[in-house]
Amino acid sequence: MKMLHNKIALITGVLFILGILHTGTLFGGDSDWLKTGSELMKSVVNDGSSGENTSQGGARSDQLTLGQMTDAFKQALHMGAERVVEQIGVKDGFNKDTAIHIPLPEKLGQVKTLLAPMGMSGMVDDLELKLNRAAEAATPKARALFMKAIEEMTFDDVKKIYQGPNDSATTYFREKMTGLLKDEMRPIVDDTLSEVGAVQAYDQVMGQYKTIPMVPDVKADLTDHVLTKGIYGIFHYMAREEAAIRENPVKQTTELLKTVFGK
Repeated sequence: MKMLHNKIALITGVLFILGILHTGTLFGGDSDWLKTGSELMKSVVNDGSSGENTSQGGARSDQLTLGQMTDAFKQALHMGAERVVEQIGVKDGFNKDTAIHIPLPEKLGQVKTLLAPMGMSGMVDDLELKLNRAAEAATPKARALFMKAIEEMTFDDVKKIYQGPNDSATTYFREKMTGLLKDEMRPIVDDTLSEVGAVQAYDQVMGQYKTIPMVPDVKADLTDHVLTKGIYGIFHYMAREEAAIRENPVKQTTELLKTVFGK
């Protein structure tokens, strides 16, 4: 009975988190994920712990094990994390995305305003572009951390995610990964800011700014700014992927998911 309850809890969690992949991945308009989940739940309830489907009219005769369902759950999360990293961890992944584009640090906004009448706003715009390039270069570091966090998930984690709000899985990742992400991404951000000339651009901008009489002293930590905004961008899209489960049906795309959720 305990194993049966565990299976039911896991199935529920799997159905919830499979929504992480939508348009073009696990979702489509031609299958009803709630019906699929109901049939799978009925199968587990009817067969107890044996894994055999004895429900009326059921087309499923495969043997579903707790391991298969666990693997399906993790597979869906793996694919969701890959999707996010592949979307924003590329050239212009941040820069041309209005939802996560990294602006100048707030303190540099006033610098740009003062330099614009002198025809130097382009210099500041170039610095902003370089900040986005640094985030794009560092984002792939998130991939391995997502994989580790997924593998460490427990049944209690799954149940908590299912019973929580639309961004419960994202909250789980944020709590587990934010500190590690900063540690892993920091060296990449530092190196990229140097390689793309952001440090030099910043020095030039501030040099010109300081030629203006009576301006207040301004300092900005470019690395911390990029890390904060970059990590925000990663979790922004994880939350959007996760929320898709509330409104999209499941579409099987891999053999394992077909085995677990196939009709």
